[in-house]
Amino acid sequence: MRGGEEVKISKRAGSYLTLRDLIDEVGKDATRYFLAARKSDSHLNFDIDLARSESADNPVYYIQYAHARVCSIFRKLAENSLQWDEETGLSALSRLELESEKRLTIKLGRYPEVVKRAADIREPHLVATYLYELASDFHTYYNSEKTLVDDTELRNARLTLTAAVRHVLANGLDLMGVSAPDLM
Repeated sequence: MRGGEEVKISKRAGSYLTLRDLIDEVGKDATRYFLAARKSDSHLNFDIDLARSESADNPVYYIQYAHARVCSIFRKLAENSLQWDEETGLSALSRLELESEKRLTIKLGRYPEVVKRAADIREPHLVATYLYELASDFHTYYNSEKTLVDDTELRNARLTLTAAVRHVLANGLDLMGVSAPDLM
C-alpha cells in the first residue's frame, strides 16, 4: 500500500520492491516488525505510509514510544532528585491495587509463556501482538495514573512495575531485532 492505494507487484512486469528498497524507505525497525507481526501463512499488505508514520496507528512506533515513556519517567525521577529502591518496590507490590496495575502485572507475568509458545510453534507474530497489547495497557496506565507520587512506598511499587514494563518491552523488541529507543 502506498498513498492509500494498493500497488501491484509483479516480477514479470518489472514492478517490484526489494527488501533493501523497503528498508531504505521505511527503516529497519518498521520492516522487521511488520514482517514478523504477520502470521506466516497470511497475506501481507505492507502499508508503507503506515510504517513511516510516527503515530499511535503505527504499531512499532506505538511500542517504541511506550518504552521511551518509561525511560522518561526514570529521567524525571532523577531530575526531581527522587530515589527508587527496587527492593522496597518489590516488597510493596501489594500497594498496586488499581485495575490498570493488576492488568499490567498479569500481562507481564504472561510474557515467558508467550515467548515459549511463539518459539515452539515458530510464530513470532505472537510476540509482536503481545508487545502491542502491553504497550496499550501501559499507555492507558500512564495517561491515568501518576507514577512519581509523594508516597515513597507506592512510588517504589509503581516504579518497579514500570521498570518491569521497560524490561519486557526492550527484551521483546530485541527478540524481533527492533530497537528500543530511550527518547523519541
